[in-house]
Amino acid sequence: MDRLDNTVRPYAWGSTTAIPKLLGVEPSGEPQAEMWMGAHPGAPSRTARGTLVEVVEAAPEQELGEEAAAKFGPRLPFLLKILAAGAPLSLQVHPNLAQAKEGYADEERRGIPVDAPYRNYKDANHKPELICALTEFDGLCGFRDPLRAADLLAGLGVDSLKPYVDLLHAHPEEAALREVLTAILTADPEDMRHTVTAAATACTRLGGDYAPYADIAHHYPGDPGVIAAMLLNHVRLQPGEALFLGAGIPHAYLNGLGVEIMANSDNVLRCGLTPKHVDVPELLRVVRFEASDPGVLRPEASPDGEEVYETPIDEFRLSRYVLPAGTGVHDLTLDTPQILLCTAGAVTAGEFELAPGQSVFVPAGDKAEVSGVGTIFRATVIV
Repeated sequence: MDRLDNTVRPYAWGSTTAIPKLLGVEPSGEPQAEMWMGAHPGAPSRTARGTLVEVVEAAPEQELGEEAAAKFGPRLPFLLKILAAGAPLSLQVHPNLAQAKEGYADEERRGIPVDAPYRNYKDANHKPELICALTEFDGLCGFRDPLRAADLLAGLGVDSLKPYVDLLHAHPEEAALREVLTAILTADPEDMRHTVTAAATACTRLGGDYAPYADIAHHYPGDPGVIAAMLLNHVRLQPGEALFLGAGIPHAYLNGLGVEIMANSDNVLRCGLTPKHVDVPELLRVVRFEASDPGVLRPEASPDGEEVYETPIDEFRLSRYVLPAGTGVHDLTLDTPQILLCTAGAVTAGEFELAPGQSVFVPAGDKAEVSGVGTIFRATVIV
């Protein structure tokens, strides 16, 4: 078992207070957006044996277990994060595995540098993800029913939105959503700025269901993503609730603190709410144009106290243990690699005392006993 020393990424949308509060340290005044736990080469966790990338590469079958190494290759297939959104993240979508492989191969063939700002595919992997709220957490997830989206846009009373309202009423679901998103993202930039400004003013005046979009527009004035965001379901998670975001599902996190886990990839196609590259044709190829319920997940409890967030993929499995006083020692030993993360209280994992925000890596098959009073999240894989 290795204690992890993890990097905090200072993205501009990060909260200045949420991660410091969790860690029990004074805020620096700078945004602290994500704390990464895993073996992603962009910011691998550090251990006494070297970075987690180096540890796994040195002995993949020993660290990951024979089955996981055979199934996923000689790398840790998931990345665990604490995510603290103080402002909305970009509106985005992730490719499926086939799209990622095809897109990565194409950009490699065309010689696009992997760090180029206009590159879409940083690797050949998909990026399904799960966010579990530690505080009340706001996000956007999946398309609304087109008629509900039309009603929301019409309620603003902005004349330049009427063509979008008409499109949403006039077509079958997939065509309506595709045509409207395409029209929003390809509109004349100056015309769109005027539309977004008028819509933001109306959202502020109306409040209620429109309030989240007024806040989005405050952070991204004139951005077409403000209108695109109104096509999506708004969801507010309570602590312990989660969202699973599969390939092709447009989404954005707006505000709150959560535990996020994803396949070990950095492939993001953006729809707006960002100064970064937006590749509209590629985005439209990847997006799934279908209305969907956000599908809030609540954990399924097992007899041993493990609460599992069920998802349809194998690269990661997230669960939590809420340890009350007097429960003794829990044996969490598995034949797969694990990261254990404390988010509340004080928990002992093996020889390590974990306070909130602290974590350990447990190689496959290594003894993993935990005790104490608090909450611990377990990240592993399914083989």
